[in-house]
Amino acid sequence: MKKALKVVGYLVVVALVAIAAGAIYLQYAFPNVDAAPTITVRHTAEQVERGRYLANHVTVCIDCHSTRDFSQLSAPPVPGTFGKGGDKFDHNMGFPGTFYAKNITPDKETGIGTWTDGEVYRAMTQGVSKDGEPLFPLMPYGAYKQLTTQDAYAIIAYIRTLEPIRNEVPESDADFPFNLILRTMPSSQMPKATNPASLNDELLRGEYLVAVASCGDCHSPKDADLGAFAGGMDFKFPDGSVLRSANITPDRETGIGSWSEENFLQRFKAFQDTTQQLKPGQMQTLMPWKMYAGMKEEDLRAIYKYLRAQAPAKNQVVRFTPPAKP
Repeated sequence: MKKALKVVGYLVVVALVAIAAGAIYLQYAFPNVDAAPTITVRHTAEQVERGRYLANHVTVCIDCHSTRDFSQLSAPPVPGTFGKGGDKFDHNMGFPGTFYAKNITPDKETGIGTWTDGEVYRAMTQGVSKDGEPLFPLMPYGAYKQLTTQDAYAIIAYIRTLEPIRNEVPESDADFPFNLILRTMPSSQMPKATNPASLNDELLRGEYLVAVASCGDCHSPKDADLGAFAGGMDFKFPDGSVLRSANITPDRETGIGSWSEENFLQRFKAFQDTTQQLKPGQMQTLMPWKMYAGMKEEDLRAIYKYLRAQAPAKNQVVRFTPPAKP
């Protein structure tokens, strides 16, 4: 019996040493990404305007990196807070830790004023901060990898023009063991570069816009068998209510198969000049309607065309579950 206990004890020690060694390896060998490239982004008026359009109405960087007014439907960014960061994503919303959107204004002490253009580009497309630490993939660097170089540079040019805001954002804190898994997620591997000329084709432009807007991240179900864009991803709110993303496949019964192109367009444009105050318990959405409402009509039409070209998936989604009554 004593010999058996010794063997068990030995095996436990070996296992603990192996786990510790693995944790140390993950901590110091990852993220395994290239050094930030040496680039200088031009700040021409055209470049900045393109970046403004993308960051506010397509990739919606400003949505997460500003203070949002949750008293209004879709929680639009509060004027005067663009880029200041601090939005919190934690266990109450189903995340494996507590994560904060960074301050991306040019403030030199609390923002990215001391970051090089290459460091910003690497953060956007590879998922690491200036000091090489991993970013939680709520920052959709997997989608931003697919930006054309010109569009990525345009976004950088635009955020350099934001008003510097002094706002010290807390460090994000991932739970164990996700804090180690997180370190393996950033990658220097880039997809095949998108040819800007291909964006003249409406269907290809729709595919590109859907990719860089990260539509699939929210509108794809946890059940992979249903396919992309079938909806049903759930989002928890602190009050206990649950929002679920819509099915945006061309299924006629449960998706957008019965929507005309004009129906689709007006669904977005209806939010352009309106605001809706919410009452407690009323349905809230994380879909940034106010921001997407500013998307160009030709881009919305391209997105519609691309979505209609996808395989229909039958998935009836219960969009909203209100909080339990006290």
